[in-house]
Parts: sequence; structure tokens; C-alpha cells
Amino acid sequence: MKSKAIFYHAGCPVCVAAEQNVAHALDPVKYDVEIVHLGTDKSRLKDAEAAGVQSVPALVIDGAAFHINFGAGIEALK
Repeated sequence: MKSKAIFYHAGCPVCVAAEQNVAHALDPVKYDVEIVHLGTDKSRLKDAEAAGVQSVPALVIDGAAFHINFGAGIEALK
């Protein structure tokens, strides 16, 4: 069974680089990867916060949030 991975970002250069280098590097046999652009899909902010995302880019795998680099704080996206 595949694990769920959600990559949250805001479209900034740091986020785009992380998406290209981290999110796309996950093994598609092991992970169902969803890319969520919080800058354009504000309805997903509550989901991100509930998963523990404090800044983007962040990767949530099986409910655990991993902050990759600092592009923007979650509060700046509201």
C-alpha cells in the first residue's frame, strides 16, 4: 500500500526548487504525492495547519510535517 505525501508550497523560488528536487524525487511506487499551492488554493490552509505545517515549503508524509526550507510562514499566506 502506498503512503500519502502532500507537498505544500506558495510558488516562491524556494518552494519551486524544493518541489522539483524533493517532491518529485519521492518514489511513485511507494508514495501518492499531492502538490498543493497554498498561494492559489487558500481553502487548503486549514488542512496544512492541522498537519503541523508552519512554513512552506513543507512535505507531510503519513501525517508528519517536514519543513524543507523557509520560503514563507503560514501566517503570510492567509
